[in-house]
Amino acid sequence: MTRIRPTLASLMAGAALALVAVAPAVAQDGPIRIGVLEDQSGDFAAATMVKVHAIELAAKEINDAGGIDGRPVELVIYDTQSDNRRYQEFMRRVLQSDKVDVVFAGFSSASREAYRPIVNQFDGLAFYNNQYEGGVCDNNMIVTGAVPEQQFSTLIPWMMEEYGPNVYTLAADYNFGQISAEWVRQIVEENGGTMVGEEFIPLGVSQFGQTIQNIQATEADFVVTLLVGAAQASYYEQAASANVGLPMASSVNVGQGYEHKRFTPPSLANMFVTTNYIEEIDTPASKAFVERFRAMFPDEPYINQEAANSYIAMNLYKQMVERAGSTDHDAIRTVLAEGDVCFDGPSGNVCLDPKSQHMSHTIYLAKVNDDHSIAFPKVWEDIKPYWLGEAGCDLTQNDPSAQYTPSSPPPAQ
Repeated sequence: MTRIRPTLASLMAGAALALVAVAPAVAQDGPIRIGVLEDQSGDFAAATMVKVHAIELAAKEINDAGGIDGRPVELVIYDTQSDNRRYQEFMRRVLQSDKVDVVFAGFSSASREAYRPIVNQFDGLAFYNNQYEGGVCDNNMIVTGAVPEQQFSTLIPWMMEEYGPNVYTLAADYNFGQISAEWVRQIVEENGGTMVGEEFIPLGVSQFGQTIQNIQATEADFVVTLLVGAAQASYYEQAASANVGLPMASSVNVGQGYEHKRFTPPSLANMFVTTNYIEEIDTPASKAFVERFRAMFPDEPYINQEAANSYIAMNLYKQMVERAGSTDHDAIRTVLAEGDVCFDGPSGNVCLDPKSQHMSHTIYLAKVNDDHSIAFPKVWEDIKPYWLGEAGCDLTQNDPSAQYTPSSPPPAQ
């Protein structure tokens, strides 16, 4: 892999670097260019730098095996600095100036919604490789991260049966937290439970004294934590110091920001997370993935679910291009619509749903023990991303380029 160092001007503009992964021989049609827009600095960097490394690992493996349909992979990488304006700037740049064939982009849902209109404007193709609140029905987007019907429909009933029906939710105050909290409310009510509290915390907030008092004033049986970023993660140590003592349920912690590794035990004790991958998963495929990853990046602090999703996405894209015989988006969508685009990777076998262009997952219930080791009390095999398709999203028939929620589903056909 050769490395092209940016000019000072491009660094000041926020472009961290461009990486070119060169295959042994350059094919006649030239390289396949893949744009990578991820937060290598800023509030989300702890969870996202590993996504860049996963893409680099996949690119190296693909190129070492002869590339995609005989063509080398070239990565064009920019540091979006956890700044939605940079997502918009760099998305325009990679689609207009860099002429990439596909883009892998984004950690937060806010960043995805900042760049998604630009992808649509230029009829690009983007992979969003993050766990999120669900609902995006857009032909220009392929989503490999887990969604609420895979995470909450498993997690919340299990927690209610194990600990009780009274639920308190803490959520980041933007579309991820708001829509995820809506899913939690719906599932709690469907299972006969009670929401005893719900708070939306602005991004950047790091003091939780009043929130902790609010929780302690209720009869909550467990707390659903949908907090994101370095600042909001301060809640866990503060709650432990205040002896909140309640089990926690999350779709976003541990599997992304590896808080169980970063914080002093037992601040995350009794947290339960539904995740499609974390490095502690004890399977031959996971162990082999971790070994290859650390051979290339020996100082990687943690290999999270977003790294696995990004690695899988590279291999799914390779398969679709080779089956289509082209990087043409319409040809790729035709392949995707066939319904058998699958990959057996570090998290097990996964497949893309042609209606929603979201991915199936094995869902692992990860429990954080008192010493912050991980146990897996439950595994749900092959959970499909069923909600969008059942609700009326069918990208093989039409493209609304919209995001839907349980309270605002697709219009009846």
